[in-house]
Amino acid sequence: MLETLGSIAQAKSWNMRVAESGWEALERVQSGERPSLVLLDLGQQDADSLHTLRWLRRVRPETPILVVADFSDVQHKTEAIRLGAREYLVRPLQRPQIVAAIARHLTLEYEDDDFPTELQEIEEIDEGRFFIAASAAMRRLRMQAGLLAQINVPLLVLGEKGSGKNVVARLVHKLSLRSGFPFLKIACGALSGDLLENELFGGNHSHPHANGHRSRPGKIESCEQGTILLDEITEMPLELQSKLLHLFEEKQSLANGGNGAKADVRIIASTCANPEQAMAQGALRQDLYYRLSSFTIHVPPLRQRSNEVPLLLGHFMSQLARHYGLEPRPFSPELLGECQRYPWPGNLTQMESFVKRYLVTRDEEAAIGELQNQPENLLEPAAWERHGNPPSHSFPAARQHSGLKSLVQSIKGEAERNAILTALEQTHWNRRAAARLLKVSYRTLLYKIQQYNMSPAGYLSQYGVPLE
Repeated sequence: MLETLGSIAQAKSWNMRVAESGWEALERVQSGERPSLVLLDLGQQDADSLHTLRWLRRVRPETPILVVADFSDVQHKTEAIRLGAREYLVRPLQRPQIVAAIARHLTLEYEDDDFPTELQEIEEIDEGRFFIAASAAMRRLRMQAGLLAQINVPLLVLGEKGSGKNVVARLVHKLSLRSGFPFLKIACGALSGDLLENELFGGNHSHPHANGHRSRPGKIESCEQGTILLDEITEMPLELQSKLLHLFEEKQSLANGGNGAKADVRIIASTCANPEQAMAQGALRQDLYYRLSSFTIHVPPLRQRSNEVPLLLGHFMSQLARHYGLEPRPFSPELLGECQRYPWPGNLTQMESFVKRYLVTRDEEAAIGELQNQPENLLEPAAWERHGNPPSHSFPAARQHSGLKSLVQSIKGEAERNAILTALEQTHWNRRAAARLLKVSYRTLLYKIQQYNMSPAGYLSQYGVPLE
């Protein structure tokens, strides 16, 4: 393995130094060496190696330590992670695995442009869900998720609506020792207080083929040894938040009138709200927040990771084309450029809807027009940070059609009409100027105005502008 490491270090221009033993490594570190990363060979369940790991973490707590072992033992791995190892690697290791593992923990030393291409990948979480890490911010998040997955603590995931909090929660579950057990999501804002309480903790209900009532298990009991995501925790009633806090403190499910058995379940909570504001407004208990926020993951909005846009567009196009049985639609350089310049205030949710419309309509001009002709305040990121959730695009009729042909026609027509109307309003209904803005001929624009029965609606009298 040393020979392979030496070859990799030379190819990547990494400065590698070898210590013959753990004690030699400790002496070097204690004498002032500050390695960017330590690769520690644990040997055959060597207790001294774990002792070395413990002391390396004490002396250089900021240094990533990767351990390599000849065996895959859950107990040994858990202990190594508990003592501070960032990753647990098991031999035999292939060269790409070693490069990826080392580079993954050198994230902070790389800019986006020179980060090793081996890490710019799409990671499958489960069927239909993927985690994409093509930016430094998301690679750091992936590393953080991997670390937090190894410890059994509550977790708070923060981020704007549509930014991917659900995917991050599922990623943590997948990377954890609970991955073979259920992952359940509960939307706290979708149910009333009583229904939400029954959903979480269970309750009594009538059975159609039996006399009387019987107890129905709640999600916490059903999710034994698994993970529960409480989506939008600030929308949970305060009384239920109190019971949830009791679950953390007493490890009981509160089922059957408070006499529930011990609950072995990991809680991940998420919210798009500002926790401090939510506490000030009485929507979030302080004690619950402090319990959850000991470990927090912040998911950056899409506008802060624009270099991921091409990968995300390709991913959504591939998934949606397979779902609808259509041929994938390529993105031209012009459309791709517009997509990368656009701030995506609705994040991944908005992007998926955009790709769906483009796939179905197959109209590149309409897609470009949709991105270019948004109202000015729609494109202002600060507005989305204040208000949280972007308004939905205006395509209500499309959802009411059952046939694919009528669906295509409706979505295409609505998108085209909106783009034309926006251009006309921006030019105060100067149709020649609007035609230039839309990059279509004047005659084509006149035809479309007549087709959609559009009128200036007061612009002539208000502005005195001739309708050329």
